[in-house]
Amino acid sequence: MKNSMKLRSGATIYQIESAEAEKRNYLTRQTLTMLHLMPLGDPAAYNIAPEGEIIYYFDANRVVEAPPESWYFPTARRDTITLKSGTVIPRMSTKNAAASGFYTAERLRRMHYEPIEEPVAYTLRADKTVVYFYDKRTANKLPQPCVKCGKDIRYKRKLCKACYEEDMALRRAEGDAHRNAYYNMDRARILFFDLELTGFYDRDEILSITVIDGNGKLIMDTLVKPTHTSKWKRTEKIHGITPEMVENSPTLEMITPDIKSIFAEADHIIAYGVSTDYSHIKYIYETEAEREALHDKVLCCATEFVRYTQEVRPDIVHASLTDAMACFNIAWDGIAHSSAADTYACRKVWEVLFPNYYKN
Repeated sequence: MKNSMKLRSGATIYQIESAEAEKRNYLTRQTLTMLHLMPLGDPAAYNIAPEGEIIYYFDANRVVEAPPESWYFPTARRDTITLKSGTVIPRMSTKNAAASGFYTAERLRRMHYEPIEEPVAYTLRADKTVVYFYDKRTANKLPQPCVKCGKDIRYKRKLCKACYEEDMALRRAEGDAHRNAYYNMDRARILFFDLELTGFYDRDEILSITVIDGNGKLIMDTLVKPTHTSKWKRTEKIHGITPEMVENSPTLEMITPDIKSIFAEADHIIAYGVSTDYSHIKYIYETEAEREALHDKVLCCATEFVRYTQEVRPDIVHASLTDAMACFNIAWDGIAHSSAADTYACRKVWEVLFPNYYKN
């Protein structure tokens, strides 16, 4: 079985002899430098020099021209030296080396990398001692220390396992205090709403709106006839509202007074992923002051669910309304992705997240 090496990218490359590399038209780092080229992606193969240094081979079809600053040097900087392996490397300034992704071993270790390939360039200190540069792309990534204690290896969120668990316990306690607090809200003055739209952008129009209060009482549930859009095939597959279904429905302008009146009586207006709904409903208000007043009332159930998962259920990586319903094992009323079903679902998720939200 051929000797192999696994790169940081996850790719596996195999050891081959120099004759085989030449047959495949592979290029060494030295050849690339001479041709003013740089590799595009991982090495294609490798070999080990007699001195133990790794020599990478690169596919000639996957190279690009090196940046000019890495190969246009003054005459005094055209010096080269020959390594023990026989590889000739050029002299470069520190600035030009960095532009090519080449760093000293000390610099790489500060960046949490360890060079395993032989040097690819060099420079001279003031005292004429040689400083070698190594390619970061072929260096080994080293485990990084915890940003909090600086001792153990990172586990999650740039923290070691002990610091992560300590941080999670603190965040969970703060979140639980937030969610279990007594807010003493009046159910009749808390509204939940959802919109279905012709598309996914601010320019798209409302097709339906549902509003209920904290008691689950239906305040408004109506289809809306768009005035500028005649077809919405992409979103029709999601919510099932067809152009024929809204043909005899009121326009948004016709129901705007009713929506404003309903929202005016609310202390809070809650939706799941409220930024999308707010970005459409705000246009029924003419002034910026009215829009800001509405925005001050708006709360996002999705944001609260994301906070909950980060603090209590970090295993949950998605945060759609369907994910929230599944997380809390809540049954749907109606068909998901209709404004009515989504509004009732949002209310149920909110009440699980905030069990003491209402009076009594």
